[in-house]
Amino acid sequence: MMLESAVFRFAGLVVLASLALAHWVHPGFLWLTAFAGFNMVLVSFTGFCPAITAYNRLRARVGKPL
Repeated sequence: MMLESAVFRFAGLVVLASLALAHWVHPGFLWLTAFAGFNMVLVSFTGFCPAITAYNRLRARVGKPL
């Protein structure tokens, strides 16, 4: 799996989980959705991605693309 694919998958899971939590638990979880969206916009302008930094620090294995 490519590193970018892992980051997109993680961001998608964060958005979906926060929407489910906002629906069933508390609307305040929508801030987590806003945070994920803000990070995606940040990456598009600056190229800096906190999730990639975290994956690199965890030494996540990145394979060849499918």
